[in-house]
Amino acid sequence: MELSKREEPLSGRVVALFMVLCVSGMTAETARYSVPEEAERGYFVANIAKDLGLTGEELSARQARLVPEGEKQYLQLNQHTGDLVVREQMDREELCGQSEPCLLRFEVLLESPLQSFRAEVSLIDINDHAPMFLNKEIVLKIPETAMPEARFLLESAQDPDVGNNSLQHYSISSNEYFHIYTRSRSDGRTYPELVLDRALDREQQAEVAFIVTAVDGGSPPRSGTALIRIVVLDINDNIPVFTRSLYKVRVLENSSPDTLVVAVSASDLDSGTNGEIAYSIVQNSEESHQTFKINSDTGQIRIKKPVDYEETKTYEIDVQATDGGGLSAHCKVEVQVEDMNDNAPEVIITSLTSTLSEAAPPNTVVALFNVQDRDSGDNGRTSCELAGEQPFSITLLAADAYALVTSEALDREQVAEYNVTVQARDEGLPALSVSKTLFVRLLDTNDNAPTFTQAIYTMVLSENEPAGTSLGRLSATDADEGKNARVRYTLERPSSKGHPVASFVSVEAETGIVRALCPLDYEEVRAFEVAVRAADGGSPPLSAQALLRVIVRDENDNAPVVLYPPHNSSAAADELVPRWAPTGYLVAKVVAVDADAGQNAWLSYELAKATERALFRVGLHSGEVRTARAVAERDTPRQRLVVLVRDRGQPPRTATTTLGITLVRDFSDAFLQLNHGTERKRQQQPQVAEEELLTTYLIASLGCVSSLFLLSVLAFSAAKLCRGRLRPRPPSARCYAHGNFPTDGVDASRTGTLSPAYHYEAYLTSASGRSEFQFLKPDLPCPPSSAEVGAGKQKESLCRSRPAGEREAETGSSDLPLAQPFDCSAGRRVHA
Repeated sequence: MELSKREEPLSGRVVALFMVLCVSGMTAETARYSVPEEAERGYFVANIAKDLGLTGEELSARQARLVPEGEKQYLQLNQHTGDLVVREQMDREELCGQSEPCLLRFEVLLESPLQSFRAEVSLIDINDHAPMFLNKEIVLKIPETAMPEARFLLESAQDPDVGNNSLQHYSISSNEYFHIYTRSRSDGRTYPELVLDRALDREQQAEVAFIVTAVDGGSPPRSGTALIRIVVLDINDNIPVFTRSLYKVRVLENSSPDTLVVAVSASDLDSGTNGEIAYSIVQNSEESHQTFKINSDTGQIRIKKPVDYEETKTYEIDVQATDGGGLSAHCKVEVQVEDMNDNAPEVIITSLTSTLSEAAPPNTVVALFNVQDRDSGDNGRTSCELAGEQPFSITLLAADAYALVTSEALDREQVAEYNVTVQARDEGLPALSVSKTLFVRLLDTNDNAPTFTQAIYTMVLSENEPAGTSLGRLSATDADEGKNARVRYTLERPSSKGHPVASFVSVEAETGIVRALCPLDYEEVRAFEVAVRAADGGSPPLSAQALLRVIVRDENDNAPVVLYPPHNSSAAADELVPRWAPTGYLVAKVVAVDADAGQNAWLSYELAKATERALFRVGLHSGEVRTARAVAERDTPRQRLVVLVRDRGQPPRTATTTLGITLVRDFSDAFLQLNHGTERKRQQQPQVAEEELLTTYLIASLGCVSSLFLLSVLAFSAAKLCRGRLRPRPPSARCYAHGNFPTDGVDASRTGTLSPAYHYEAYLTSASGRSEFQFLKPDLPCPPSSAEVGAGKQKESLCRSRPAGEREAETGSSDLPLAQPFDCSAGRRVHA
């Protein structure tokens, strides 16, 4: 493209132009042309003769020729036609690299008269290079704990082309975990960031692989690809953390190799290999990789080759810190190349107070330092300032002598440590600066009282819990540190309901654990309150107070107590029920109470035993005893009910009461029964309405007979054996009646004896009279022992001394048909 756009010059103007050129010897302006890179040999660029306003013959006559600025000649001039053509193919990337525009400068020299014409050819970039990744396979180790939206820096692709033909954007193949985001640097270059869309799970998929594609803006576009392998790491709790996310440093352009640029620092809270950090530079550009190097252990970034301010003014280095577990973090180092002024100021600390009381007043001296600069003039004049907003200031003491002092009150509880960065700057152009970080730690003073986490602590204690039971823990915090933050707990000494609280609970001074000193009874103490105090260990100590409320929880430790019927009442005829009573007739109401509370005092009633269970029922919650059906003539006149009272505690507790019921035809009958109950009881035989009771008696009688027969055989055998011994003993045999068997080796002679002759009688219903069945026991040779004779005489004397009424009461009992009363007249037990 021809950049000198002028109308065809007139002949007069041409003559005037040549006159000026002849006088000055060179042109006043530069002609500019353009040609695409890698144009073929002979490619037409422009017509020099036309631009000079000369003909081909004049150009040839004046012996026009090209004088290149460099050593190599890429263009050729045809002296006859004035055409400027390509002599040799030109590669813009080889000639100019990333510089834009790429210009080839030359002069057109004319002789006779001598004249020079300055021109330049701009090489137009063509899309002859595809983006290319330095590594065809990129491996990223990402922990499974990485959260969605986390970003990971990828290696940038390299494209030597410039402008639209350079790399424009990145894309990745379809996957369910990541997408890519293309970002631009301040120098116009692009770099990719991998963004996590959903959480990784190493147990489901340990590795994710996809293709990343870098595409330039050419027409047609060209692209390059690389394989990304994401290795999912398993649980590493802490990632490295850089002290700063952006490091800005300056480097002199004449710095020698191995010059330290900056030392990045990252820390990891993990221990072992997971806490060991290795530093590396992410190869975002080949230029940065060739210029800088980093020590993987110390994080020091150094120069590999000298930097040139005119070539590159700023470097951006992406540094990655990776711990032993594979977790990584990134920071950016911005390197500014300084031109001129090759000495930076120096900060020399002459005095430093690294620990400072938080009660220090303003203008307290923290550090003394000098600032020196080896340069002279304006480059050696320095000034100091503090980085960031901190409660410190710098005071000028003398030339280049400064003091770091406090500017306001300090509070260790808000900030315990300070990294005070002192920046020294000279007045050179450009100015150089240096930073010095001073570490200042504040010492604690007891300026904070303990604070309870709660104003009121409510604890629950079950009654009857043993001494030493833990109720809970008090908790108070103190913002101070050391002994000023050491909290001790105590109880105040008020009284509750006449009882000192100190006898109920105690608190451990160091731990704040509240324990019971003695078992408590809910029925006596249901709740109490006590003030607790937390005091720190400062001098003087500061304290805070809270309220401890203890609630005693009821336990089921009381059984129900039956109020009605009372225990001392007679069960013979407590309640009267007429025989005409219908279903649901109210017989009585059992009343019981429970000293417990809540569901432990909820009572229920049930019928445990009854002479006839089908005749009565008990209300579950009311305790009312009612008839379950109408009273029949066949029902036994005397009914005996056992009512069970149960509470709802865990485990439940019970109580029983016996209720006697008499079935009467009218109340006069009931009155006769009450007056003559004892006499009728002696005369009447037990009445059994059901056949089951008779069966029970028969089975018991048969068992007794069988047992006596077996014992007789055993006694006879024993007597035979006794006679055959060398030292014969008096023959003896143990004779037992029903209900008089010895237990646990007790001899029968100690429990009483029976007559050699006795019999058993079985009774049926009252209407059947005496049974004709009599069970006779064969006589055995069982002579009574002396103990038996004594026991018989004792019983006979006892019978004589007792009144007849008592003897009858002992011998007659219709309620216990299987009992064995002693017949005083016969001197033996009477067996039913």
